[in-house]
Amino acid sequence: MFNSERLRIARERRGLTQKGLAEAAGLTSKTISNYEKAGIFDEIASDSMERISTVLNYPVDFFRDRHVPTLPYEAVSFRAMTKLSAQKRDSAIGAGKLAQELSTWIDGQFQLPKTNVPDCSFDNYADPENAARAVREAWGIGELSISNIIHLLEANGLRIFSLAENCVEVDAFSFWMDKKPFVLLNTMKTPERSRFDAAHELGHLVLHKHSSNNGRQAELDADRFASAFLMPERSILASVPRMPKLDQLISLKKNWKVSLSALVRRTFDLGLSTEWHYRQLSIELNRRGYRTGEPQGMPEREESLILDKVFSALRSQGAKRTEILEQLRFPLDELSALTFNNRFFMEALTGDSFRINAREKISHLSIVK
Repeated sequence: MFNSERLRIARERRGLTQKGLAEAAGLTSKTISNYEKAGIFDEIASDSMERISTVLNYPVDFFRDRHVPTLPYEAVSFRAMTKLSAQKRDSAIGAGKLAQELSTWIDGQFQLPKTNVPDCSFDNYADPENAARAVREAWGIGELSISNIIHLLEANGLRIFSLAENCVEVDAFSFWMDKKPFVLLNTMKTPERSRFDAAHELGHLVLHKHSSNNGRQAELDADRFASAFLMPERSILASVPRMPKLDQLISLKKNWKVSLSALVRRTFDLGLSTEWHYRQLSIELNRRGYRTGEPQGMPEREESLILDKVFSALRSQGAKRTEILEQLRFPLDELSALTFNNRFFMEALTGDSFRINAREKISHLSIVK
């Protein structure tokens, strides 16, 4: 049986219109349109399916009938919806659906950390500063700097995946599905920006679980949450002087692993900089080119620890890449794109060798019997 929803997902992931796919596959636009509207039906002509599969570089089995995760547009928080083209939006939504499938498959192999995300969508904690403080208290990190935010989120049950390059216009997005929180992060940003994006999406999950996570106010609230979560008030006030100089902030920002622009803004929000001083810092920051190039930036990007340990564990147990691809029915490049270019899949794309470090600790991931 053929599932037309899977054809639409694959086409949108490849950034093709129905007309573009039809021309590349030697079919008519009407044929592709009919295939995508038909729902679940008997197999389409094998030669047509082979052509479509070849153009999209998705295995034929991907299009066969099985559950397709749902992900309505209104459930997803996009940073700049008004600037996002429909094509990029649909491609990102498709990535979210694939991430759900991959997450379900992993859950069938391992017992991952349970979801532990405070619900701050009610009035008492609706203020982003209060919500950030509540999450820090719930997770037992107090005023400490967050050494790796992705690892922290995963330890509390968030499903973290990466976005492919064809979604470069999307900073990140998040959603709740089946009581599980998902975050997809664009790996084309600076490491500091990616950390802020992760905290921003946590803000949406915490603040907007039962309300709209779209719109300018929701984005502003998520930004305020991220700033407070990464740079807690008492920590900043204890370390940053009043009316700080830009060079002082460059030296201090490594304490919280944030961008210079984020720290400059935080000094204003906490009253360490007047509005005039904040503007002068912003002007100097722009003049030095620090909007596009981060001074004394982080040497490495933070990536998923769970995904790394999952595929390292499977590899150590003798699992073959081809077996995993057959079970998921995903193309190799999509799996790599979702898993922060995990070495298990990248070696097939680049030809690089892969070795497992025997000292890596994978014991905390319990295998499902």
